[in-house]
Amino acid sequence: MSKLVTIYGGSGFVGRYIARRMAKQGWRVRVAVRRPNEAIFVKPYGVVGQVEPILCNIRDDASVRAAMQGADAVVNCVGILAKDGKNTFDAVQAEGAGRIARLAAEAGIGTMVHVSAIGADVNSDSDYQRTKGEGEAAVLEHMPNAVILRPSIVFGPEDGFFNRFAGMTRFGPVLPVVGAETRFQPVYVDDVAQAACLGITGHAAPGVYELGGPDVNTFRELMQDMLKVIRRRRLIVNIPFGVASIMGGVFDFAHAISGGLIPAMVTRDQVKNLRKDNVVSDGAKTLADLGIKPVALEAVLPDYLWRFRPSGQYSDVKESAKNLRA
Repeated sequence: MSKLVTIYGGSGFVGRYIARRMAKQGWRVRVAVRRPNEAIFVKPYGVVGQVEPILCNIRDDASVRAAMQGADAVVNCVGILAKDGKNTFDAVQAEGAGRIARLAAEAGIGTMVHVSAIGADVNSDSDYQRTKGEGEAAVLEHMPNAVILRPSIVFGPEDGFFNRFAGMTRFGPVLPVVGAETRFQPVYVDDVAQAACLGITGHAAPGVYELGGPDVNTFRELMQDMLKVIRRRRLIVNIPFGVASIMGGVFDFAHAISGGLIPAMVTRDQVKNLRKDNVVSDGAKTLADLGIKPVALEAVLPDYLWRFRPSGQYSDVKESAKNLRA
């Protein structure tokens, strides 16, 4: 019988790419998510019955244990950018990661891949980075041979970064950003998925890998590149960290008192994260150690950001027509 991998958060941005790759390799894939009815799209990744979404609450031992029953490997892709009700940073990124590792060890599962993030640090003043660090520590406590992946900003068709800011350009001539000079090393989502699959199949040595693309850019430079792709001219305005922190506090309060109905455009914790560069550190194991050549940003962005161009899919046609008239 084919081997089975359980992917917690397998319908998310990164998780779906891991699920697709593992299905192509002939594995059975169990996608453990909070809302399996919204994850039906993963089923065609394989033949009938090969990829199945199931209900799982990462905060509950019984639910997590049931999801990994009979699995040969587990992957944790669950993470949040802002707390939402009971899904706090501690509950999801620290306790949740530790719960998966502990129960996997108890079940005798020998392989685990944990998707963390660059900047994970138990001593960080950011709840996001602190709990990422605590999650890593909990995973290694129970699964010392785990493969831990720390990507920088992940880009791809379903990303919440470039799509978000490209969408913002539709509403005015100004594009506000926080931390315009903060450096990032964007990594393609399928490169992260490929790294995870190497860990699942035993082709990656245990340890921590920091994943970044071939280029390092400031936030401002990334926005400039995005604007070129979507063919819009916008004034990029940097919001000082002090002002952004106040704004984040206001949004946090509004989000809390509205019961989550008012979205937080930026949180105080996100502002803390943006104060620090998000790049691969010196001496870290990287994609190169896994034999993966990272895909460049410019090779992918036009494939999915074209819809934000003023004329959308017809932009190239209109430009060609102008050249003919000239």
